[in-house]
Amino acid sequence: MRKLLFIAALIVGVSGIATAQDKTQLEKERQELQRELKEMEGAYNKIKGQKKQTLGQLSVLNRKIQLQEQYINSISKELKSIDDDIYLSNLEIYRLQKQLDTLKSQYAKTIVYAYKNKSNYDYLNFIFSSSSFNDAVKRIAYLKSYRAYREKQVTTILETQDLIAKRKQQQLGRKVQKNEALTNQTKQVGELAVQKKEKDAVISQLKSKEKDIQKQIATKKKRDKDLNNAIVAIVRREIKAAEDKAKAEAKAKAEADAKKKSEEVVKKTVNPTTPIEETKPTTTKPTTTPTTTTAKRNEPVKKPASYLDFNATDVALNNKFELNRAKLPWPVDNGIVTMRFGNNKIENTLLTFDNPGITISTPSPGANVKAVFDGEVVGVYNLGDGMAVTIRHGKYFTTYSNLNGVGVTKGTVVKTGQSIGRAGKDDDGNGGQIDFILMIESKNIDPSPWLRR
Repeated sequence: MRKLLFIAALIVGVSGIATAQDKTQLEKERQELQRELKEMEGAYNKIKGQKKQTLGQLSVLNRKIQLQEQYINSISKELKSIDDDIYLSNLEIYRLQKQLDTLKSQYAKTIVYAYKNKSNYDYLNFIFSSSSFNDAVKRIAYLKSYRAYREKQVTTILETQDLIAKRKQQQLGRKVQKNEALTNQTKQVGELAVQKKEKDAVISQLKSKEKDIQKQIATKKKRDKDLNNAIVAIVRREIKAAEDKAKAEAKAKAEADAKKKSEEVVKKTVNPTTPIEETKPTTTKPTTTPTTTTAKRNEPVKKPASYLDFNATDVALNNKFELNRAKLPWPVDNGIVTMRFGNNKIENTLLTFDNPGITISTPSPGANVKAVFDGEVVGVYNLGDGMAVTIRHGKYFTTYSNLNGVGVTKGTVVKTGQSIGRAGKDDDGNGGQIDFILMIESKNIDPSPWLRR
């Protein structure tokens, strides 16, 4: 039994530490989800009253449903944590109750024994029956120790009873929390059902306008293609410039080394370090094997994996950019992603398109657009329905498209958070919108994991 109680106490102690850590993480996740849900709710409320259903509206609703499901899942985790707490608390109460029963039993035995033998343990008789002074001192010390032991037994019993009462009170508190969590979970499941009905209605509306939306998608595909071609041309130009610069520097270094070596040879010829001794001319037979000197050939310079990750400045910039993954600021304030990176498909339809970056909506046109990292503006161009700016950060390129105004020019060196332009209108003219693209040289990558959450 003692072994079982020890194991139970060990489990409660270790699990208590793990549970505390889990609670902190769960609370952090729940707060983040609540913040995102609040932002998404605000964004959706601004567009759900519009008569015309759009792809952006569906995208926002999809994201809202996704967050809602994650929030419900976090409540389920909380319920499991509460159940674990209650189970561990039951184990602790059981252990303390067994300990209390043992303490009471031991104390009762000492009381009964003392009562039965009270005549034998009379203080004066016990002390004066000592054989010597030292023996009397020892007997007095023993009696004091025995009294202290009984007092300690009483104190331990009271403390254990107090611990059990506190544990039971904590049990009641956790049960209240569980009931609140269950109520909240039921509420959130109901809200999720409403959101899914809204989504079905939006999809139905979009499906009835499939031809019109297909034209919008075709227009977007053409715009994305033109934008991608422009960015790729800029990237190739930057790679070529970096390659030419690297080769020119290598050539200049080789010529400088050759010149230095030639000057050293001339210096040694004009000012020999070994004196020349006068000797009589002698005739010598030519050797059968002529003496030859072999010049060391220059080894070919190995082509780097990327000329944009070649010089010290670019290497440092690339490393710094990579260290800021998930920490880059958003290009606009109060923006939400209305179209994610990659494949976007409208459910129950054949409508699908690939997004080269992410589409970010703002509350209104004219929102301030900012550089997400230090770099140099390598392209400012007009796509017909809006301006675009491309910034190079070593081998990384960020592009900000659908701008209605630009505040930088090609060659401008920008800092993180510096304003570069203003957001243009969205496709329906209801708010602001920009397309944010992130590339490693000519390869598109998802910007979302790089932005600060």
